[in-house]
Amino acid sequence: MNRTLKIGIVGSGALILVAGGVGVYTVVGKVTSANVVGGGSGRGFDPGAVSSSPPPDGKAAELARSFLDEWSRREFADAANYTDVPDTASLALQGYAKGLHLSGVSFANVRVAGSSVVTRGAKKVTFDVTAQVAGGEWTYPSAVAVVQSTEGVLAVHWNDSVLYPGLHAGQSLTAGKLPPGAVPARVVAEDGKTDLSMFPSLQDIVSTLSSNAKPVGGSTSRGIAVVDAKGRGIKTLKAFSMGRPPIIKTTVDARLQSVAEDAVKDAHLHGKPTGSLALDWRTGHILAVAHTGDDGDLAINGIKSPGSTMKIITSAALIDQAGLTPSSPAPCTDSLTAKSQIFHNDPGVRANPGSTLAEGFTVSCNTSFIKDGFHYLVQNGNASALHDEAVNVFGMGSWSIGGGVATSDPSIPPDVEGGDQAAQFIGQGKVTATPLFMASVAATVRNAGFKQPIILPGQHQEAAPHPMSARTAGYLQLMMRGVATSGTAAPRLGGLAGVGAKTGTAEEGVHTNGWMTAYNSRIAVAALVEGGSSGVDSAGYAVRRLLVDR
Repeated sequence: MNRTLKIGIVGSGALILVAGGVGVYTVVGKVTSANVVGGGSGRGFDPGAVSSSPPPDGKAAELARSFLDEWSRREFADAANYTDVPDTASLALQGYAKGLHLSGVSFANVRVAGSSVVTRGAKKVTFDVTAQVAGGEWTYPSAVAVVQSTEGVLAVHWNDSVLYPGLHAGQSLTAGKLPPGAVPARVVAEDGKTDLSMFPSLQDIVSTLSSNAKPVGGSTSRGIAVVDAKGRGIKTLKAFSMGRPPIIKTTVDARLQSVAEDAVKDAHLHGKPTGSLALDWRTGHILAVAHTGDDGDLAINGIKSPGSTMKIITSAALIDQAGLTPSSPAPCTDSLTAKSQIFHNDPGVRANPGSTLAEGFTVSCNTSFIKDGFHYLVQNGNASALHDEAVNVFGMGSWSIGGGVATSDPSIPPDVEGGDQAAQFIGQGKVTATPLFMASVAATVRNAGFKQPIILPGQHQEAAPHPMSARTAGYLQLMMRGVATSGTAAPRLGGLAGVGAKTGTAEEGVHTNGWMTAYNSRIAVAALVEGGSSGVDSAGYAVRRLLVDR
């Protein structure tokens, strides 16, 4: 087992690693002049009285060579005496030797590189290091900052970037068998093979999973690495022999992800910011996540009013809490006033005073759902019924899909007031959701029960407080099937077997956003298009491409 020693950084001055030559010689000829020897007991350097003026080039180079000469002789205490903190430097140099199993070290190309841009009042002296370590030879460029006291005594300003550029507090170097974490894990699809870093939409997710999820498998690699105080690998600096990297297996379906990447760029969307997500409705496994635009991942963090896709939850609440059925009256009028606010239908929705709940759902009549929702679900000013349905049956809450991947939580406030008491039933007001949540809503209907979405197999899945009843699931599936075959989604989804859907168009400022959520025999899908004129004519294109792939 490799042994490492924690190295503490004193002061600042992390340096940038740059390419350099590797011609090597061992430094000899220790400088002993009183005005260039380093600090420490008996050396005469006062770290509390550092001059703001850099030392002369020649003296800075001589001091650096003396320090490196003692280091190359492995006289670590003597080398440390050329620094401004000898005790700290001595321990660090010993830790460097122990962690790397150092058998020899030499230095080349020692030269002054001008004033330090990191350490005030210092000259930067660069050099190349060649170290004989466990497993082989390691060459890299490094540098020191040489300062002088107000009395003209010189010293190497110590920080751990002297050992290796960019080394931070609590980190050390090790050589030999590389520790866990030193070799980056590959984040792969459910097939255990396809590297997900190849998909543009998954770059941030892959990075997060790489940092937080536990990898498995892999074989031994040997080389040099930076490790933390607990010996966990941070970064591989050199590999002498590489084994197989460990993997982090996800639930993503590589083929469907490829389809999703193309779907959000469908020509019909005209480059508008789009997010889509697909789930396995039986398991809650996330199969694809894709997005365009500059506002982050719209599929999991595009938190917007969901418009009429919310009528799925409104219908469930009317069935569960008010005992309605698809054939219950839900008059569709041109407009309706509720809480002193006038509501209208989308263009093209014809008034039908004899409309049923299913008919209102099929054509997405706003007034049908505001009238029934406000009449049956708001009691004595209490308008929390929609929130309760979303939490208890559809599992709305703060989810973790796994691996530290951040997602935005949907919101249906329980303490609704004013006009929002009516607006919530059509997915407006303060109601917000993401494609992730709306795909889960469709999945809950098709599965007749909630399965919390996850992206890592075996990730804990929260349960909904109450299962969806078979009666409610059956009614909702019937209504969503009608939307796909003869309703607002039919122009995109008509003719597809076993598909149920709901469209949505939500007002946001001066523009609208297009939504659609749907399912087929295997997957549930949702898409959001910012600036989409309607759900069917924007999000519908992305949804269709995912559904016809399966």
